[in-house]
Amino acid sequence: MDLSFVILVEVLYGVASLVLISAGLAVVFGMMKVINLAHGEFMMMGGYATITAVGLGVNVFVAMLVIAPLVVGLIGLIVERLVIRHLYGRLVDTMLATWGLSLVFIGLATMIFGNTTTGISTPIPGFAFGGYQVNGYNFFIIIVSIVLVIAMYAVLRGTRAGLIARGTMQRSDMAAALGYSPDRIYMMTFFCGSALSGLAGAVLAPLVGLVPTSGGAYIAKAFITVIAGGPSLIAGLVSSATSFGLVSQFFTFAISPVIGEVALLIAAVVLLRTMPQGITGRFFQGKL
Repeated sequence: MDLSFVILVEVLYGVASLVLISAGLAVVFGMMKVINLAHGEFMMMGGYATITAVGLGVNVFVAMLVIAPLVVGLIGLIVERLVIRHLYGRLVDTMLATWGLSLVFIGLATMIFGNTTTGISTPIPGFAFGGYQVNGYNFFIIIVSIVLVIAMYAVLRGTRAGLIARGTMQRSDMAAALGYSPDRIYMMTFFCGSALSGLAGAVLAPLVGLVPTSGGAYIAKAFITVIAGGPSLIAGLVSSATSFGLVSQFFTFAISPVIGEVALLIAAVVLLRTMPQGITGRFFQGKL
């Protein structure tokens, strides 16, 4: 019973971490069709924003949940205004531009913070359950991911702003004809996607040592999760994160963490081979 509880927590953590890692990219790539190869670096900046704010005396939860998303969102806003806005509809050019931006961000982070590992301690201590030690911070990540999915669904489905954003991504000419500014809507959507990336990097920062190249560890997982999810934003994100999280954690417990990562990649290849349109291209059609 004790082992079953520990395994359940770890599986939920695996799913929740994939949701967090992929949420920002789901907005930027899934909605806007922008191939953002700097997604990992936006997460890295969220981590550094949190560490810097905590070092200045800010409460760690305020730093993670408020300051980091705002800082990274504003950086994303600047990037969108200066670079991305000129490249909509040009996938290859966007891919090259964001890859270049990722190198710039890595270089700037190295200049400012150095090439050494830094981090913060987890604000929630672990506890013993039976004969096993459970990381208490994992519960915080699970809760944050659940709240995030609910909030994304509520905004996109139940608010005027979400409806306008979804409509603009599908038919920008129609939105313009109705008096809305596609330019501003694209700008704010990219801001939100960047802020979500910053939030993910901030929340995961206490679990990993942060270096300027940390973003590279997340980018592949994020793209795999979003692409495998298919055309539906929320349903695709949750279904693919759940599928890959279960596979990864099963092989992690059964064999080793390295095999768990390999199993995730193999599962992604098999899934996309059998379902080229993604999970929601086959199931959950018409869902958000």
